[in-house]
Amino acid sequence: MSYPPYQPQPPGYGPPPPAYGQPQPMYPQPMAPPSPALAPAMRVDAVQGTPFGVAYPSVAATPSGPSIGSLIAGIASILVALFAMCLGFTGASEGWGLAAAGAFTVLGVFLGAGAAGLGLAATRQIRRAAGTGVKVSGRGMAITGMILGGVGGGLAVLVILLTFIVS
Repeated sequence: MSYPPYQPQPPGYGPPPPAYGQPQPMYPQPMAPPSPALAPAMRVDAVQGTPFGVAYPSVAATPSGPSIGSLIAGIASILVALFAMCLGFTGASEGWGLAAAGAFTVLGVFLGAGAAGLGLAATRQIRRAAGTGVKVSGRGMAITGMILGGVGGGLAVLVILLTFIVS
């Protein structure tokens, strides 16, 4: 059996198929994103007598634990004061409102005082760590916690006074 001789395709059919071993992509491949540049070392000290050095890398700031605690205690003091308000005004007609509001007022005042104390401790910790090379963050959280603690404690005292007047 004989095959007909090879005849080239007429023009208009496109390029010839690729040779084996050279796969062609169906669509152009996107370029890979560049790798992130490493942050330069904060300080490099040469070790005398050797070609080596000691690198002190820059590190990210660590959030202060007391500042986080201050913020949480400040938010909790406001929530407890609002809960005391709900108990005091709804229970004023039954007679138990003043007792319930008083108990939660004490808790709200203690939480507010704790938030203020933790906020002060956190700001001192952050200020002392500034000169040592250790990066500690959270000053905004500490200040916010102190403010929320003061508002929560004041609101709790206001709630007990208003509950006393209503009942």
